[in-house]
Amino acid sequence: MKVLPTALPGVLLVEPKVFRDARGYFVETWHREKGAAAGLPESFVQDNESFSQRGILRGLHSQLTKPQGKLVRVSRGEILDVAVDIRRRSPTFGRWTAALLSSENFRQLYVPPGFAHGFSVLSETAQVNYKCTELYDAADEVGVVWNDPDLAIDWRVADPVVSAKDAALPTLAKAPRLPDYRP
Repeated sequence: MKVLPTALPGVLLVEPKVFRDARGYFVETWHREKGAAAGLPESFVQDNESFSQRGILRGLHSQLTKPQGKLVRVSRGEILDVAVDIRRRSPTFGRWTAALLSSENFRQLYVPPGFAHGFSVLSETAQVNYKCTELYDAADEVGVVWNDPDLAIDWRVADPVVSAKDAALPTLAKAPRLPDYRP
C-alpha cells in the first residue's frame, strides 16, 4: 500500500497493491497495521455503502462533536471524491481537495475528522464504500452546501441531482456550527 499526501494535511490518497492475472485481481482494501504505519486510524467502527446514478452529488457532510474520519473507496464505477476543511481556525480552513476514485484505479481517500465530505458520480452508476472512525449521529450532523461560491468546487457534472437536505445546507461563511481545529 502506498499512502500519498494531498494538498490538505491529513487528507491522504491510498493506493493499495493490486495483484492481477488471467483470473482477475486480488486487492487488500484495508490492513490495520499497514494503515497505522502510514498514518491512518487503527480502528473504524462503522462501514457504509451507497449506490448512485450518473450526476448524483452527495455532500458536503460532517459531524460536529463526534467527527468522523472516512476511508472512501469505489467498488463499482467512478466518482470525484471531495474533502473540505471546515474546522474553525484551521490554517487550511475553506480549502478543498479532490481525487478520482474508481473500481479501475482502486484508489481510496482518507478524509480526516473535521472535514466535510462529498462526491459526484461520473460513471453510469457508482457503488461507494467507506469506513468511519465514529458512529453516525443525525443530531450531530453539519454540512456545507455543495455549490458554495466561495469554495468553487468543480464537481465535473452539469446540473447535479442533489437531495433536498443537501440543497438546503448553508454556505461555509453562514454555517452556524462548525467543528474546531485541534492541532
